[in-house]
Amino acid sequence: MEYRPALRIRIILIVITLLFLILVGRLFFVQVIRGPYYANKADRQYQMPSGDLLDRGTIFFQTKDGQLVSAATMQDGFILAVNSTLIKNAEEAYQKINQIISLDHDSFITKAQKPNDPHEEILPRLDKTKGEAINKLKIPGVMLIKTRWRAYPGHTLGAQVLGLVSNENNDYVGRYGLERYYDQSLTRLPDKGFISFIAEAFSEIGGSVTNDQKNKGNEANLVLTIEPTVQQTLEQSLVKIQETYNPESAGGIIMDPKTGEILAMAALPTFDPGEKIPSLAVLKNPLAENVYEMGSIFKPLTLGAALDAGVIKPTTTYNDAGVLTIDGKQVYNFDGKGRGVVTMQTVLNQSLNTGAVFAMQQLGKNKFRQYFNNYGLGEKTGIDLPNEASGLLKNLNSPRSLEYATASFGQGIAVSPLEMIRALASLGNGGLIVKPHLVKRLERDNTKLSTTIVPITIRQVIKPETSQTITKMLVNTFDEGVLNGQYKQEHYSIAAKTGTAQMSNPATGSYYDDRYLHSFFGYFPASSPRFITFLYIVYPKNVQYASHTLTGPFMDLTKFLLNYYNIPPDR
Repeated sequence: MEYRPALRIRIILIVITLLFLILVGRLFFVQVIRGPYYANKADRQYQMPSGDLLDRGTIFFQTKDGQLVSAATMQDGFILAVNSTLIKNAEEAYQKINQIISLDHDSFITKAQKPNDPHEEILPRLDKTKGEAINKLKIPGVMLIKTRWRAYPGHTLGAQVLGLVSNENNDYVGRYGLERYYDQSLTRLPDKGFISFIAEAFSEIGGSVTNDQKNKGNEANLVLTIEPTVQQTLEQSLVKIQETYNPESAGGIIMDPKTGEILAMAALPTFDPGEKIPSLAVLKNPLAENVYEMGSIFKPLTLGAALDAGVIKPTTTYNDAGVLTIDGKQVYNFDGKGRGVVTMQTVLNQSLNTGAVFAMQQLGKNKFRQYFNNYGLGEKTGIDLPNEASGLLKNLNSPRSLEYATASFGQGIAVSPLEMIRALASLGNGGLIVKPHLVKRLERDNTKLSTTIVPITIRQVIKPETSQTITKMLVNTFDEGVLNGQYKQEHYSIAAKTGTAQMSNPATGSYYDDRYLHSFFGYFPASSPRFITFLYIVYPKNVQYASHTLTGPFMDLTKFLLNYYNIPPDR
């Protein structure tokens, strides 16, 4: 075989050139794309924190026009600390710093004069502008250590949705809300100096170099379905309700009934995830994690099922005596009064318990249970939030008729607000059970790639024509039944129903005579709904019926949404 040294040299040069090009390409990525990170590392070398700076993906709200608004982001700043061995005049140092930021005098002096203490923290978080101003003072013994923390620019805005991060085993992790549910995507693994530099340069040669690469590709920012102005308006509405009726708690959801996109979700009491939390109890999201007996807003579901099965029509009549005896127990209308022979439309308009029982009886216990299960009651919705609860429908496994009778008007069974709004949305969206969700898309780091969350339809629970029929009935209920039609809109059809449920007494197992849970739902424009709104309040004071507490707030939100989104009239 002929020896050809020139060919071998060419091959070696080609290999060296390819390796050089790969190295240059990776160095460009590290120095240019990742340059800000390393610049930041160099900038803080003179005051090294004890560990890596916290890094985490951003969560965005999105406006109706597609603009992104930071909901949870990273903020750079400083830890303000003192070295008592270097401070010459503690009082003078305090006076200079106090002109820039307000400090507790006694606490500062005590720490600054602590014997032989090279590090006493004064403030754990100091914004960048004020930190730089203090640094210019060049006060001996005053230290500014670069740090970074999770910031929530909207403060309480969307708090139950966002959740928060906290320190766990010297690592910051999502503990509640979206911060927890999407923790893996939001987490940013720190680079490790020169080792990480080499890993970045050669990460595509021979596979992964270090364990720190394991999260690559999963890192993403979240773009939410939450519209910030809608969210703020809902929260302001709940605050007004709180101030007027002083309930123990309150909550609301605004959702697209066709796609399951949550435009707003809020509850009171609330918290600021960027500040000290007053109580662990407020961190729980009651809209997903709590279940309640909802009362009469179940009646449209009962009648919708009976209509779908063909056992009643809107014009079907029955004799309302005001009371029924079932399994030896008496079931009353809310006022104990009978109306005589009335239609199913009157059952909705006047919220008659006996009429809901009649519809259930025509349907039969087995079919009633089947429809309620198909509405998604008693199961988790699958929303992208942690700790979601599923409803309590064990009464529908009872052999007795009484449990079915009370369930027909929303008593004796308990569901979460999310389960409730999803089931009610099916009445207006053509009979579909959709999956509620809070994230519209995940945007991958350092790429233009994104993952869009596609709306999911789980099943058809009632026929489209049934959806149209029950919607027309609910429009009539709002136009004529709710506060005698006081809020009827000339140019917009609104399908709505109130609910007033007695609250159970855990100590006795019976119901309070003077404590109620109020609820209200409505979707609009009813001919092709863009929005469904659900509101509830727990134990409002000095008022009995939901029509008096929640109709006004519901209408304020409805008018806002119609104007804000410029929805054309449908009648």
